[in-house]
Amino acid sequence: MQLDELKRRWQETPQAEYRCDRNLNLYKTLGQPGLVTQAAKDLQLKITAVSPAGVQVRLCADDYPGWLPINDLAALIPTAAPYQSPTITRQAIERAIPGAIAFAQAAMAVPNEYLWGGTVAPNYDCSGLVQAAFASVGVPLPRDSYQQEAFTDTMTQDDLKPGDLIFFGSPERTTHVALHLENGRYIHSSGKDQGRNGIGIDSIVDLSDPVSQTYHGQYRCCGRIMKGYEPQKTPQ
Repeated sequence: MQLDELKRRWQETPQAEYRCDRNLNLYKTLGQPGLVTQAAKDLQLKITAVSPAGVQVRLCADDYPGWLPINDLAALIPTAAPYQSPTITRQAIERAIPGAIAFAQAAMAVPNEYLWGGTVAPNYDCSGLVQAAFASVGVPLPRDSYQQEAFTDTMTQDDLKPGDLIFFGSPERTTHVALHLENGRYIHSSGKDQGRNGIGIDSIVDLSDPVSQTYHGQYRCCGRIMKGYEPQKTPQ
């Protein structure tokens, strides 16, 4: 779709939604691109601003904003129906957890590296892997690790079950998230500085590995997913 056509449609119908016909990168700004997230094929989005170099969008499933360069506008297809978030119960999540874990393990089995902003295979950031794993089984989650922490019910390590999330960071804010497997072992996508530059398995119990030691020192809390994320009715 051309920029002029998108601008006209947006001005006439600002709540219109579009579907991505391929995986797309979304950026913090257009002038100095820095990846903030990705939109997987068939995800829906809304346009929130139009500039000569591209459009600002908001993903319908998680309300996450970003800029789409003008060269990618051809990938947007108008949708006939707005996005509808699924109603997810805790019981449904418990049934879905084995599939989410299997997704993360399959992602680890192929060559990958850590990608800040990555939510699409093969390269993920920490929260992108968790979000993608649960999205694969129909459970939408917020995008960033600190948002995922706020979205979950906090618990102690003693109460951990498979499928719970483990959060790391500073006393002020979460900066990293992992998916608990069992017995304190977790799978996560970690970076180069203190991790594995990709998806790996570590532990909050067995600290024999330096990576496990490092993250153990940054442990914040654990969280349990009780529902699926529902987008804001009127995003700001």
